[in-house]
Amino acid sequence: MPRLFTGLEVPESVAFALSLKRGGLSGARWIDTDSYHITLRFIGDVDHQTADEVAASLDRLSNSMRFDVRLTHLGTFGGDKPRALFAGVEPSAALSQLQSAHERVLQRAGLPPDGRKFVPHVTLARLRGSSAMDAARFMAEAGRFEPLQFPVGRFVLFSSRDSVGGGPYVVEQSYPLAA
Repeated sequence: MPRLFTGLEVPESVAFALSLKRGGLSGARWIDTDSYHITLRFIGDVDHQTADEVAASLDRLSNSMRFDVRLTHLGTFGGDKPRALFAGVEPSAALSQLQSAHERVLQRAGLPPDGRKFVPHVTLARLRGSSAMDAARFMAEAGRFEPLQFPVGRFVLFSSRDSVGGGPYVVEQSYPLAA
């Protein structure tokens, strides 16, 4: 059964700039730069028939308009026990609309609603054993985060293998956005 999710790819130049933040955080398992992405909707493990239905359903979203994404800051998930370090995405109406459209289309295809709040980000590292103080110190010492912006001309359906951290990710299908 494939494990699927939809997302936005991060261009190589932006991935390289993000990779310069790597290192110096104890307990961090750094994500490979070719696995950097912004998840729009986690789908999970599905049978092949459902995977085909999902892929066909996503075609309906190709009329969504192109837009830019802007990464503006470092952050963590997990509060007192941080589990991930990420680059945060500046809120955008176009991104929120695309993600909401994914949610609607995938529910119509028979998938249950995603119960998590959409917090767009690029995961840079998985954390194990890092304290909140370690993470805060790392972010303070990482220096000013120069915003990184890139155009989004398509979204993709990714598959991943069942592993810790998921990657490597494979683009199963891409869906161009309207100009």
